[in-house]
Amino acid sequence: MLPDLDTIIDNFELIDDPHEQLVYVMELGRALPAMPEAWKSEQNLVRGCESQVWLVVSTEEDGGGLRITGDSDSHLVKGFVALMVALYSGKTPEEAAKLNGLDLLKQLNFGAHVTSKRSNGVRAMVEKIQR
Repeated sequence: MLPDLDTIIDNFELIDDPHEQLVYVMELGRALPAMPEAWKSEQNLVRGCESQVWLVVSTEEDGGGLRITGDSDSHLVKGFVALMVALYSGKTPEEAAKLNGLDLLKQLNFGAHVTSKRSNGVRAMVEKIQR
């Protein structure tokens, strides 16, 4: 089960080693609920990611916040998907429009350890969620 965002942030504050941070990100990816294979379609593919990333964004039936399901063919990128799921899930569309996943990566001190291609991939995920 994916921890909530506050727990993820608290855990990152305890990890100083950049390699261990990447290991934790991959662990977060493994904690994502499985995405049905049928959802791994062209329609749900995120454009702009070097790896294959699929995102399905919907709203809760009771009018609540966003429900995000995601997956990737890369263990590390799947961890970044998990970070975006933790950041945006449960937020209203209005709240989600004000958030930026790249800001979360900066807060977690990932700036120096994330390649520009991965940053572009996170940016593409954020754009798909916000659309």
